[in-house]
Amino acid sequence: MAQKILVIDDDTDICLLLRRFLSKHGFEVAVAHNGVTGLAILEEFHPDLVLTDFKLGDMDGATILTRIKEKFPHLPVLIITGYSDIKTAINVMKQGAYDYITKPLFPDEILLTIRKALNHSQTHEQGGQFAEEATPATPGGATRRKSTQAHYIFGEGPESTYLYKQVDLVAPTNYSVLIYGESGSGKEAVALEIHKRSKRASGPFVAMDCGAISRELAASELFGHEKGSFTGALAQKIGHFEMANGGTLFLDEVGNLPYDVQVSLLRVVQERKLRRIGGNREIDVDVRLIVASNERLMDAARRGRFREDLYYRFNEFSIDVPPLRERRSDLMIFAQFFLDKTNIELGKQVKGFTPEVERAFREYPWPGNLRELRNVIKRSTLLTEGDYVDARTLPFELLNYEKLLFFDSGTSTTPSVQDLPPPQPYYEAPAAPKPYTSSKVDLKSAALEAEYEMILNVLKQVNFNKSKAAQALGIDRKTLYNKMKNINLSN
Repeated sequence: MAQKILVIDDDTDICLLLRRFLSKHGFEVAVAHNGVTGLAILEEFHPDLVLTDFKLGDMDGATILTRIKEKFPHLPVLIITGYSDIKTAINVMKQGAYDYITKPLFPDEILLTIRKALNHSQTHEQGGQFAEEATPATPGGATRRKSTQAHYIFGEGPESTYLYKQVDLVAPTNYSVLIYGESGSGKEAVALEIHKRSKRASGPFVAMDCGAISRELAASELFGHEKGSFTGALAQKIGHFEMANGGTLFLDEVGNLPYDVQVSLLRVVQERKLRRIGGNREIDVDVRLIVASNERLMDAARRGRFREDLYYRFNEFSIDVPPLRERRSDLMIFAQFFLDKTNIELGKQVKGFTPEVERAFREYPWPGNLRELRNVIKRSTLLTEGDYVDARTLPFELLNYEKLLFFDSGTSTTPSVQDLPPPQPYYEAPAAPKPYTSSKVDLKSAALEAEYEMILNVLKQVNFNKSKAAQALGIDRKTLYNKMKNINLSN
């Protein structure tokens, strides 16, 4: 039976192209042009994957993701985004999105990401991924990995050396470990490395993303439930604690757990016993806990969002994973690591990077950390035809981030059209449309001709990206489409 994909995008052209392309590759595709319609189709279509634009007319990516995860917590969701929205897309990934795809869309990249997401959603035990890429095995992003493959390289810089020493020091103990780090910095990879170097290495490593599950499902995911214990509990379920028995349980973004679930969690941590929801029997568990957060849990405790006593239970040993921008000396080591893995994945033999690419990498602040670096290299390797990745394959915005996107302070700006440098397209731009002309000589006709010139100039400067053009003109995308149609620019 063909796997089903639901595409949600208010750009009808993108929907049409994706439907045709994915159908040719054997998928059954349904499309929706807004969030409300997409959610309605979701109930009837039961897709294996959802591909949704981050900016829809009636709701944003975070909202639609939350609505999807409430009913289908296991369903992989891919977010389509412009590079100017990557920071927000990364935050949405913390809520449970599998990955994001940046515009402009490349068919091979889309197909590769979709197949990877579908494969991960079907595979319960799988290794070989890096950083915080997980293999969902249960609703809520749980993973169970074997400890036989290398998932992580530490680098050689002083920050990496110190991190290695901390992991080497705490791994043989049975201490609970609290890992701090920004999204995409490699917290799960560090947790897995601790497990692999511990006395529990032969036991299971089970990971759960606490930010990817709804409040109602959190307790069930952690502790399990008995059949009939609540509406929808059609069968007995084993929780993550029982899955990790004899091994290590990794709780990512633990600060997102509901407060009442934190109370139950504290009891299990203290007594090493649990009771499934709706059950009467206490079950002994032997689990080492490693938790991670991108915010300081003590600060959350002071604000009343996290139990202070639970914080002290977790904080027997803490590790800070530095962001990529603070590990500049190791940047190209990580880049080569990702390139080698991508070569194997794509069956290519790309040797390395041109000096221009290396310079661009070193100057960019990498707000998405290792995850963003991995995605950029996967994309560029796919586009590379020679022996070395060159600057033509890099995202336009990465090469011009100072004017377009991110700063080390974490702020972003929207540049005016005049500030944009001339684009360097990797592909040939569409042919220029025929000019708008009118036989009438009146104020309305003159205004239309002036509007034609302005819209065409903006489209040229942003490489005919309609979303960027609409943003630069200060109008929404639908208004831009209507104006283009009125002045013969629709093609």
